[in-house]
Amino acid sequence: MLSDIEIAHAAVVRPAREIAEEAGIEPDEVEPNGRHKAKVTLKVLERLRGEPNGRYVLVTAITPTPLGEGKTLTTVGLGQAFRAAGHSAISCIRQPSLGPVFGIKGGAAGGGYAQVVPMEDINLHLTGDVHAITAAHNLCAAFIDNHIYHGNELGIDPHAITWPRVLDISDRALRNVVIGLGGRKDGNPRESSFEITVASELMAILALAEDLSDLRARIGRIIVGYTFEGQPVTAEDLKVAGSMTVLMKETIKPNLMQDLEGGPVFVHAGPFANIAHGNSSIVADRIALKLADYVITEAGFGADMGAEKFVNMKCRASGLAPDAAVLVCTVRALKAHSGRFEVKPGRALDPGMLAEDLEAVEAGMPNLVKQIENVRSFGIPVVVAINVFPSDSPAEHALIGEHAREAGAFDVVTHHMHAEGGRGGLALAEAVEAACEEPSALTFTYPSDAPIGEKIAAIATRIYGASGVDFSFEASRAMQSISEAGLCGLPVCMAKTHLSLSHDSKLKGAPSGWRLPVRDVHVSAGAGFVYAMCGDITTMPGLPGKPSGEHIDIDAEGNVVGLS
Repeated sequence: MLSDIEIAHAAVVRPAREIAEEAGIEPDEVEPNGRHKAKVTLKVLERLRGEPNGRYVLVTAITPTPLGEGKTLTTVGLGQAFRAAGHSAISCIRQPSLGPVFGIKGGAAGGGYAQVVPMEDINLHLTGDVHAITAAHNLCAAFIDNHIYHGNELGIDPHAITWPRVLDISDRALRNVVIGLGGRKDGNPRESSFEITVASELMAILALAEDLSDLRARIGRIIVGYTFEGQPVTAEDLKVAGSMTVLMKETIKPNLMQDLEGGPVFVHAGPFANIAHGNSSIVADRIALKLADYVITEAGFGADMGAEKFVNMKCRASGLAPDAAVLVCTVRALKAHSGRFEVKPGRALDPGMLAEDLEAVEAGMPNLVKQIENVRSFGIPVVVAINVFPSDSPAEHALIGEHAREAGAFDVVTHHMHAEGGRGGLALAEAVEAACEEPSALTFTYPSDAPIGEKIAAIATRIYGASGVDFSFEASRAMQSISEAGLCGLPVCMAKTHLSLSHDSKLKGAPSGWRLPVRDVHVSAGAGFVYAMCGDITTMPGLPGKPSGEHIDIDAEGNVVGLS
């Protein structure tokens, strides 16, 4: 079979205006960015405000391996499948970060014959939204140090600055830095840090903002540090919030692209699910729901990460509720969760993972069962989608189906969208359509008015399966300050590894008898949530020993090669 990029290069990519017109977007609501991508203005929401919403479908997954299990492929392919079945459909996905593109995971445009094109555009810069966020974030950082340099009228404590700098490249050497070296004219020396851009609070704000006015208001509320007296200092206090919004004003408009079969796809916002809330934007989902019969929106990583945040954070902010969920599963991931095989990026899979092994699938099954339980706890019917690989056996798929149905899945379907595109997902689309007719009642994991510690404990015990939570002194002190500031009503964003239900990536399956360590808790006042740092999670990833970027190049005709 051809590689993903070879398939993408062979595709006939239509002008973005044609895609928009067929989706029901009017010409004055489309702003082309080149030939094959466009910005969609929020005027379309005003025009369609009175129209009913289509069906809202969440795509999530079991705990993935480092290789990924085809969640974006399923999200994009399901949109293709619904259209092949005669429905209108729009897929909504996040914009990939350059960190994983050149690091471990590679691109995130789907795969095979279920992907977004042009794949180079979605993976490399797109319409510049991430770069606008990088510039706005670092402008605020520059204002902070400039304010201190010119007399520090606000009394900012240099040791209590919480706003780092950002870069959309994985670079562990920048996690902890000293700035201001070189003499008095070069600023005041202090310790600082870098995060990857998609971990910026600005990215979280973009994904949750309702419109440009809300974006501006949220940016103004960002807490960048504290005074010597312990009072918060905001971007508004620094008089930089307006300039930050100016740099981001185009980012609020969702990016319109297309799948390999010419269907519309919104690619908007890109917060990581392990260090942020891991979902695409509310505005993209809202626009799509007014235009299509079915909207398929993706949440990052496993159901314990992206789906939990989709429900407890995104749905709380949007007021929307999904009609059904799709839980992506692979045989190889279940075998990895058996603990019998080690999966490392850049290395060939253990031959044992490519042979029929019902015992290994059985041993890894608790992860699937737990993730089904997690989705059902949100009150959403769940269809398990088995993303097929050539090495799978029918017996292995039958075993997955048996356990998934016993765990409460509405249906279990094997799909072939990687090899066949939309027609390879017709059975999955039919099952999801039926699931959308089932009764559902969105259920949150915790009440909004619960103390922050109780919210964290609810997620840890009910969703992750922990026996309890251990808060560090710093975390306990931070939660007390949050309570005293009257911010207990905010939802919680958990920052932990995506490779395990626990905080420890080495614990596979559905581990029990462990406790979740929370080392610190921070407030993202602009985004409107509190985030808890669990275990040794970092907000600036490092490159692996064999980065994906080693294989990316350009040929004599200017075509990108090696991108996956």
